[in-house]
Amino acid sequence: MTVVQAALDATFLARWQFGITTIYHFILVPFTIGMSLCVAILQTMWYKTKKDHWLKATRFFGKLFLINFALGVATGIVQEFQFGMNWSEYARYVGDIFGAPLACEALLSFFMESTFFGLWIFGWGRISAKAHTVCIWLGAIGVNTSMLWIIGANSWMQQPVGAVYDPNLGRAALDGVGGFFKVILNPTMWLAVFHVITISWVLAGTFIAGLAIWWMVRSANAGAENEAKNVWHPIARFGLTVLLIGGVLAAVSGHFQGQHLVQKQPAKMAAAEALCDTTTGAPFTIAAFGPLNATCADGNITHVGNIPKVFSFMATNDFSAEVAGINDLNANYAQAFGVDSIAPNVMLSFWSFRLMMFFGIFSAVLALWGLIATRGDRIAKSPALAKWAILSLPMPFIASSFGWMFTEWGRQPFIVYPIGVDYKTMSADGVWMLTADAISGAVPAWNVLITLILFTLIYLALGVVWFLLMKRYAKEGIYIAGTDPEKETSPDVALSFGY
Repeated sequence: MTVVQAALDATFLARWQFGITTIYHFILVPFTIGMSLCVAILQTMWYKTKKDHWLKATRFFGKLFLINFALGVATGIVQEFQFGMNWSEYARYVGDIFGAPLACEALLSFFMESTFFGLWIFGWGRISAKAHTVCIWLGAIGVNTSMLWIIGANSWMQQPVGAVYDPNLGRAALDGVGGFFKVILNPTMWLAVFHVITISWVLAGTFIAGLAIWWMVRSANAGAENEAKNVWHPIARFGLTVLLIGGVLAAVSGHFQGQHLVQKQPAKMAAAEALCDTTTGAPFTIAAFGPLNATCADGNITHVGNIPKVFSFMATNDFSAEVAGINDLNANYAQAFGVDSIAPNVMLSFWSFRLMMFFGIFSAVLALWGLIATRGDRIAKSPALAKWAILSLPMPFIASSFGWMFTEWGRQPFIVYPIGVDYKTMSADGVWMLTADAISGAVPAWNVLITLILFTLIYLALGVVWFLLMKRYAKEGIYIAGTDPEKETSPDVALSFGY
């Protein structure tokens, strides 16, 4: 597709607009999920032990969390508007089902988190320590249940359970009360929730450990060993523990989710391995190269190196199992759904899957290096470790974004993926929808192009503000320059922000 053709294609532009705004939003979401829980735990440890360093940690990371939360809300507002505007046919066809979890998120979780975070922000010194600690926990619960409803809506698009086609209305509808419970008990949803929560712990753990290690090394080398030992060392150990637990569980949840996808969305996982032909004992491909629009049918994908039988094991726990390839999937889907190709973009899926894992390695190295360097009462003084800690900070953000890209790219060309698909016996029964059929017919391409450019620029500006604020308060540390350190960390003083 040429640049001119792309600029005149409303579906292409709408997909890019939704993709860009979603990535801007989702890059903040796992941090909010993980940090809400970590800040709640930090405050609880202060409430239980009355140790000053836990209060300092609560206030320090609480500020950074709130900056991220505010930007997350701002970037998330646009998301739901797009369903009724650019994607009105989608909203008309499946809105009765898709809208249910979104309504629950807005009416229950969002108001819960905003209310109790408000009480937490302005409640320092005004309500009891116990009530204040309860507020941060209720806010964290709101954040995590909000994620649950949103992931539930997305998972329904990945596996549309509990829905039936209503010929009288000409659209999909919930299959009664039981259909709603099928939506919220969707196995795709709970596997995704498990994975999102654990990667959120990886992100929050990396952030806390990275900043704490950097400050510990800096304090120790500047002669402030008391601060390094009594403040930053326990905080670093806390972050590293969260990172280690999250990392192990993220690997486990990712494995289970991948196996589920082999059954429910075989084309997505075949594209993740650039597996063109159905293979027994399928290998794990180290690298694959080709044009951005490379396809198996054209034979223009070059595989470089493989590990025999590993993909079969990843997919089924059996090294000798058969795994469906893109060519067979295309042939069978074309017959059932009347589309020429159901394979997602192979190069995008293949590399987003690997980049997701690659950027996660930085956090794994930080966890092992940091735990060894700070074991017992040891104070890390290595500048190399401090540099690695700072380098690691953005990596889980990038990894989670590539994971989200893989999830969404891999579903194409369906916006609602067919349920219960066996690639050997394809059936078009049930509720499903092609992305090309979901676009609004009343919104011209030039309109989408203008809003795409504007949203991209606005979100870019918000991203710069987010980065500058996070950098400023991270470098400021546990004390605010020019204030009384004892007063600044007192539980009776409200959180303050200077602009």
